[in-house]
Amino acid sequence: MDDAPILICYDGSEESQRGIDTAASLLSGRHAVVLDIGATITASESLATLSPVVPGAAFEQLNTEDALRRAQAGAEHARVAGFDAEPRAELGAPTWQGIVDVADEINAAVIVVGSRGLNGLEEAIKGSVSHAVAEHAGRPVLIVPPAHGKS
Repeated sequence: MDDAPILICYDGSEESQRGIDTAASLLSGRHAVVLDIGATITASESLATLSPVVPGAAFEQLNTEDALRRAQAGAEHARVAGFDAEPRAELGAPTWQGIVDVADEINAAVIVVGSRGLNGLEEAIKGSVSHAVAEHAGRPVLIVPPAHGKS
């Protein structure tokens, strides 16, 4: 698996940037795919699609472009950190499923995901992408916690 790519999840957050930096300290020099999973359509966009003047796929295209911009920024961060990185954007819900699907497609050696460090109640209410990925991935997952004193 030395030549299998690393899948780095990136959403522009401090936690995802920390994930890149931590992964670089352990796995730099490897090929990495930096992935952002965008929403197919947001709640506010779903209302707008009822309008006869909004093309059906307009928001999906905008959301894909937005996700690609984030992935490109993450890939640049990863290159500076020492990875041979390429950006990738996908749309999907739930987010964890999109991550697992891409990991399966590229046969990732490991998935890197930052964690918000939610406590039990917060996690139950908001959900945890990192825990869902670890539960469903069927491959190693590096979950990078927030820096001490942050949550």
